[in-house]
Amino acid sequence: MRNASEGNGPTGGRAAPLFFAGLPPGEVADLMAQAPKRTAGAGRYLFHEGEPANAFYVLLAGQVRLTQLTAEGRQVIVRLVGPGEVFGGVLALGDTVYPVSAQAVGRCDLMAWDAERAMAMLERHPKLALNVLRVLAFRIRDLQDRYRELATERVERRIAHALLRLARQTGRRTEEGVLIDTPLTRKDLAEMTGTTLYTVSRTLSRWEQAGLVALGRSRLTILNPHGLVNVAEDLPPSAALP
Repeated sequence: MRNASEGNGPTGGRAAPLFFAGLPPGEVADLMAQAPKRTAGAGRYLFHEGEPANAFYVLLAGQVRLTQLTAEGRQVIVRLVGPGEVFGGVLALGDTVYPVSAQAVGRCDLMAWDAERAMAMLERHPKLALNVLRVLAFRIRDLQDRYRELATERVERRIAHALLRLARQTGRRTEEGVLIDTPLTRKDLAEMTGTTLYTVSRTLSRWEQAGLVALGRSRLTILNPHGLVNVAEDLPPSAALP
């Protein structure tokens, strides 16, 4: 799985963020040259759930964890943002508060516009506004899929879907398989899938014995992606996928 920030482009060795898709390269270079740049250290919060939505972000490098608090006060991972992705996009819809908190997983490089600049930029460049709407529409579909999984699927399928989703977002190919390249605890996975720490630990241990995954300290490698897809889709273990 190739990182979205790889390649050559106006960021000096990195491809232009997906936010700028469809714009002429010269226009992208001009916009990025004018953009305010920020760096966030590991663990820093860029904004908190419920705070006024006063900035819009494009991630250039690193990872950002989007989380929400449950009614019981537990923090749940909603999404992991990777290079090239936008977040804080509720600003484009006129929302007044952030529905999630955003925390840097490690060191992050990003561009940030305050509300006034962001809205002016989107008005001047309708293609950018359309890109933001496409991103938000995709994330709404993703949340709908997760809601359906929680409501209708047994726990093993939910855990498999969560790992495959994380692999798409942050996966990196290694000699062993696909490494989910972000710190991930079993507690995180339990909260993402609406189950218990015990159930996640028992399920992952069984999958490790079966050769589906390899477990490390806050790391997980998918050794057999096709086998995990079989679990997620409730297919027979012997089902061969192309």
